[in-house]
Amino acid sequence: MKKAIAIIVSLLFVLSVAGLSFAAEKAATAPAPEKTMEKKAPVKVKWLSGEVSAVDAAAMTLTVKGKKAEVALTVNDKTKITMGKEKKTLADVKVGDKVSAKYSEVEGKNVAKSIAIKGEKAEKKTKKMEKKAEPAKE
Repeated sequence: MKKAIAIIVSLLFVLSVAGLSFAAEKAATAPAPEKTMEKKAPVKVKWLSGEVSAVDAAAMTLTVKGKKAEVALTVNDKTKITMGKEKKTLADVKVGDKVSAKYSEVEGKNVAKSIAIKGEKAEKKTKKMEKKAEPAKE
């Protein structure tokens, strides 16, 4: 009986040591949660509406003069440039165009997410609205 208890105790000891060694190996190979879970600040999307004051197709930038200040925007391949429902490119944006842009600050640069060129139709609508607002001359 003593031999049986001694064998059972020694087997439990061997199995616990083996279990600990496997757990140590698994912990060593698993990446540390601190390294993989880097917390990034949430990206704040900003909105701007104004007139294009400069376009540099080579540098992929454009400057928009808003109500408060001029903002330099960087355009990349993910930026959506549209006029109405039509897709456009940075080459289609001209100085003096009215635009609305959504952008966010990434690594110190204002990166444009989308740019909507306000076409002639929008300008005509605003002129019609202004004419309607004027009192009729008799």
